[in-house]
Amino acid sequence: MEFFKIRRDIPFMRNALAFNLISFLTFAAAVFFLFHRGLHLSVEFTGGTVMEVAYSQPADVERIRQTVSGLGFADVQVQNFGTARDVMIRLPAQKGVSSAQQSERVMGALKAADPAVALRRTEFVGPQVGEELATDGLKALAMVVAGIMIYLAFRFEWKFAVAAIVANLHDVVIILGFFAFFQWEFSLAVLAAVLAVLGYSVNESVVIFDRIRENFRRYRKMNTVEIIDNAITSTISRTIITHGSTQIMVLSMLLFGGATLHYFALALTIGICFGIYSSVFVAAAIAMWLGVKREDLVKGGGGGSRKEDPNDPNAGAMV
Repeated sequence: MEFFKIRRDIPFMRNALAFNLISFLTFAAAVFFLFHRGLHLSVEFTGGTVMEVAYSQPADVERIRQTVSGLGFADVQVQNFGTARDVMIRLPAQKGVSSAQQSERVMGALKAADPAVALRRTEFVGPQVGEELATDGLKALAMVVAGIMIYLAFRFEWKFAVAAIVANLHDVVIILGFFAFFQWEFSLAVLAAVLAVLGYSVNESVVIFDRIRENFRRYRKMNTVEIIDNAITSTISRTIITHGSTQIMVLSMLLFGGATLHYFALALTIGICFGIYSSVFVAAAIAMWLGVKREDLVKGGGGGSRKEDPNDPNAGAMV
């Protein structure tokens, strides 16, 4: 499917140096805020009280959240689990206040609003558990990065693997930089979104890299810059359709998913936008700077005898 037919290649690589400079400055700013402000970690990482309450009818999660927040608790997490009548409440730890005292205050406020509410379970999540979750999350991130790099090195060439990893880490650090700058709550859901962005971003890079390899085989008289420009231009239709559809779904979660999905969808939104940018202006540009050439991807300088006209709109248009 091709909704957008572009008959002339767009010279993306002509401005690659300028966009790479912008990327470097944005990346540096994100790193600065990560070290200067740090992430605003949620209860899963810092420790706190977890309560499970049950209602006799479907619970109004937003009303419960307002009731608990009115007690002076910051960053309260309220969500359904199991059924619409069961609610999980996560409270951050407070100095000088025990877990039992926190749960008693919350239950008093909830019973004042609905006497039928019942406490099912309450427990304290210590900071040791939070540290373990943070460690496991970093391990998962490292394994995903290593797996992507090995896959790209085997499928394409090491220069593409390095370019894709730099682009993917660029996306991850930018997301974390936004959360550090605005002090948005960083929870396990946000961590899951970051891992999802890694896979999503590398998919776009693979599409462009695959077209670059195909172009090296097809257009024998084009240089590397022209090959990359043609590869990106010929996949623009697919990029707009794919990312546009995904972004519509993510925006629906951001606007209508409520507080539970808000930061998860926000992280995905930032990741999708920067993922498109990094695949074109970071990954492809770095591959160009590393000196990728025909011999790297077409063994023996072969690649068949096809010599299509690069200005033909139908050449390589299928995704």
